[in-house]
Amino acid sequence: SLSESPCFSYVLLKLKEMFNSKFGSIPKFYVRAPGRVNIIGEHIDYCGYSVLPMAIEQDVLIAVEPVKTYTLQLANTNPLYPDFSTSANNIQIDKTKPLWHNYFLCGLKGIQEHFGLSNLTGMNCLVDGNIPPSSGLSSSSALVCCAGLVTLTVLGRNLSKVELAEICAKSERYIGTEGGGMDQSISFLAEEGTAKLIEFSPLRATDVKLPSGAVFVIANSCVEMNKAATSQFNIRVMECRLAAKLLAKYKNLQWDNVLRLDEVQAKLGISLEEMLLVTEDALHPEPYNPEEICRCLGISLEELRTQILSPNTQDVLIFKLYQRAKHVYSEAARVLQFKKICEEAPENMVQLLGELMNQSHMSCRDMYECSCPELDQLVDICRKLGAQGSRLTGAGWGGCAVSIVPADKLPGFLANVHKAYYQRSDGSLAPEKQSLFATKPGGGALVFLEA
Repeated sequence: SLSESPCFSYVLLKLKEMFNSKFGSIPKFYVRAPGRVNIIGEHIDYCGYSVLPMAIEQDVLIAVEPVKTYTLQLANTNPLYPDFSTSANNIQIDKTKPLWHNYFLCGLKGIQEHFGLSNLTGMNCLVDGNIPPSSGLSSSSALVCCAGLVTLTVLGRNLSKVELAEICAKSERYIGTEGGGMDQSISFLAEEGTAKLIEFSPLRATDVKLPSGAVFVIANSCVEMNKAATSQFNIRVMECRLAAKLLAKYKNLQWDNVLRLDEVQAKLGISLEEMLLVTEDALHPEPYNPEEICRCLGISLEELRTQILSPNTQDVLIFKLYQRAKHVYSEAARVLQFKKICEEAPENMVQLLGELMNQSHMSCRDMYECSCPELDQLVDICRKLGAQGSRLTGAGWGGCAVSIVPADKLPGFLANVHKAYYQRSDGSLAPEKQSLFATKPGGGALVFLEA
């Protein structure tokens, strides 16, 4: 597998040389954590629902040398990311700036706090990575996970993959992203050759065998999206929370401690299809303003602001609760249908899976409003040129599309999409961002003791 591949050994050796010229010493060990592509199940992990990602082969790789001082020195093989050093005992994470080293600090701090340690040993780390940044393939979560595993290894402690995933999911919130936990879970729990159904509370992963006659292709729209820097993501999290409270109130449930849409379904004990009908009855398609939400819940504006809204959503004036709830419940159902089709493997399974991916994109575009014109155009091109299904992946607002393509159509598909989307007459797309590649399910995070 990975550690035996000649290409990977070359990458490790090159990293070892760069480490030596940077720090004047040799790394003691190396850690890698993969990026991921979410095949289906967009924006539902933080609502408590299962998702269906797979790890990709691209990853973050860190060379590490523990040192006797209490200084943490971070360097990056990419000159765009400046060196950083700090005292290992006083980790400060600046939420206002999603700088690269802050993601490393999230992973480190998560492990440090889990074990209740006040002082950590110092270390020299050289970070390398080939996941395109701000593309929705979880380069930032891979860095958090990698840093968590680095810290655990330096401390000589042990944790299960599930515990690591839960700690890293929680610690990424230090940077202000209210994500759900899919990215960290797949980074640790992935296995080569299979996608995973990831379920939450309790966290668990089940193999999902993808169709052998099809390939998943990732295409970068070249519109960058930085989740922590955008308020849109956190507004969606809050809209789902408010929708859950209004649905609970409508059904005479104890609404004040309801935080997620899945809790309403669980309390009512009904199917996702029935939840969609409840949503139709309880919520209206017109946007809600804060005053109307307060009237529905019987609370004051002050209570809404201080007890429910997060600091970064307190000034939002319109909330589209009906649309967000409709997306979440229908998308959660599509994930379960996708898994069922993979298990039953009917003759026309690639076509059926493609249809679910297409429905997912429409819902993301129209109900969740997390697409953008370039992504819509890219998805459209992919479908016209032979994909059975295509959708935005990894939160949207830019980033990548994922397509399911019959294996025999792959070479022509790649060439034609390249021509139609990337070779624009105006030359507006920078070549280094042009990522268009077929991917297979890769393995999870690992520690290597030598290059």
